[in-house]
Amino acid sequence: MRKFFQEMKADLKFRSAGPGQKLSEPARVPKEKPKAEAAPKPRQGPTDEAQMAAAAALARMELKPKAKPPSSQGAIKNQVRKELMAEAAASEKGVSADQEDPAFSDKEAAAEPSVSGIYFICPLTSAVVRKDEKEKHIREAIQSYFSVDPVAASIMEIHTFNKDREKVRVGVETMAKYLDNIYLHPEEEKYRKIKLQNKVFQERINCLEGIHRFFQSVGFETKTLPVPGQETTEEYYVLKEEMLTKLEDLKDYKEQLLSCEPLRLQLDRQLCVFKPSPEAARFELPNDFYNLTAEEIKREQRLRTEAVEKASMLRTRAMREKEEQREMRKYNYTLLRVRFPDGYLLQGTFYAREPVSVLYSFVREALRDNWLPFELLGPGGLKLTEENLAFNECGLVPSALLTLAWDAAVMSDIEASGQEQPASPLKPELLSNVQTLS
Repeated sequence: MRKFFQEMKADLKFRSAGPGQKLSEPARVPKEKPKAEAAPKPRQGPTDEAQMAAAAALARMELKPKAKPPSSQGAIKNQVRKELMAEAAASEKGVSADQEDPAFSDKEAAAEPSVSGIYFICPLTSAVVRKDEKEKHIREAIQSYFSVDPVAASIMEIHTFNKDREKVRVGVETMAKYLDNIYLHPEEEKYRKIKLQNKVFQERINCLEGIHRFFQSVGFETKTLPVPGQETTEEYYVLKEEMLTKLEDLKDYKEQLLSCEPLRLQLDRQLCVFKPSPEAARFELPNDFYNLTAEEIKREQRLRTEAVEKASMLRTRAMREKEEQREMRKYNYTLLRVRFPDGYLLQGTFYAREPVSVLYSFVREALRDNWLPFELLGPGGLKLTEENLAFNECGLVPSALLTLAWDAAVMSDIEASGQEQPASPLKPELLSNVQTLS
């Protein structure tokens, strides 16, 4: 069949040449006795362009769903002619035939994402920061805070930029011990000096980022002093004399040092309210929602598709559940929508490992009357009663549409009381920014 298509396309290409075009086969004339010196010209085959056009058309036809082949020669000719015309039109526009194919265009066209990405709020600057700019902004924010409170900024630097929490704990406790000794024994000069080449200092403290700025900000200065009994000198941190009158400050610095936590940007919920929409269950998520890169996700999907039938036959239920849990761990975030009885939608972004109780609080804060009891129903109508479970443990990742149901008894009492109810249970300030889900 393919050979027949190729021959037919080549023949149509030849016959479709216009009067001003050079034909690939010379026009036939009445037979004459050929001259002895002139040999008959051999028939030329299809041009390279015709062969490429036919090959491209055949490749596209093989990618399309198998249809019943044309039964008549005329139908075959029409189909081939359409393919050649499409090739010619695409060549004139300077684009490939694949791009002209509507099915190809629909497949490749990227749908508008439900959210533009993952964002965070800095507790120091209140700035909203993209996920990929988070680490850079934290450094800039702490650096800027040195002009406000250098002690607090240096402590944040130590706890935030040193990722080994055990090393931080050991180093911070050692530094706190230095300050405690000065506070308890201010008259002892030996406690006011710290030898920088000391083994304990080198192993526990010097390896931490931010410690030198901390010592400087709490009142130490660097001095080169002679070593007792030797002719050599050593570098020391020495507490300034004026700090002996501010011992309570040293005690406060020690407490800050021990109690500080790493600076963490808060996840921006990106709260949105949408009008009722038939597209409520459709989600288009950006790559920020996944642990894997886009290329890794595509590769895994391809490999999974190739083996899906075989795997589904061989896997036990326990194996399938284990694999589902592994899949859930691929997501760092989840986009959740809660549909109210009037159809309005409340949307927010959450960590995949946050508990369901966080969603209940999120919804309650959006209500005009936050005392009204309600339940949340997951996909399939399953009640989310275990509020300590994480979203990924409930299968609510990387997105999900939930339904809010009021407590029937309470709503009956409200109706019986004759109280006038607002048109929407959501806060007016949220409704003033209601959007249409596209």
